[in-house]
Amino acid sequence: MFIRIMKISDYAAVIHLWKSTSGIGLNEIDDSRAGIEKFLFRNSNTCFVAEDNGEVVGTILCGHDGRRALIYHMAVAEQLRRNGIGKTMLEAVIEALKQEGIQKISLVAMRSNNLGNAFWESMGFIERPDLVYRNRSV
Repeated sequence: MFIRIMKISDYAAVIHLWKSTSGIGLNEIDDSRAGIEKFLFRNSNTCFVAEDNGEVVGTILCGHDGRRALIYHMAVAEQLRRNGIGKTMLEAVIEALKQEGIQKISLVAMRSNNLGNAFWESMGFIERPDLVYRNRSV
């Protein structure tokens, strides 16, 4: 397995993995090829893929605003879970963020995503019951 920076040429494999992973909320604008290309342009060092024999088997999409990072999507191929791929990708993100001077990371996980929430909890991400997450499309 090999972890490397995500490129827009990975888009077909990445979107396929996201769509085949339960618990990931996707939308047609942000997660379109154009949306991901724009995101990668702004966050060229903080998004990674895991490859196994040339096949994308994991992805993590993370960006920051100069103060705080947000993990948007992370997925590992179902048959390869519990092999440390998610942890290794997260460690790559954390190191990249440290290099950019970012010290805080947040994320939003679907409440019904039990597997994902258990993973994030095991990685030290705590639930914030004091916050209300709000969203608006423009």
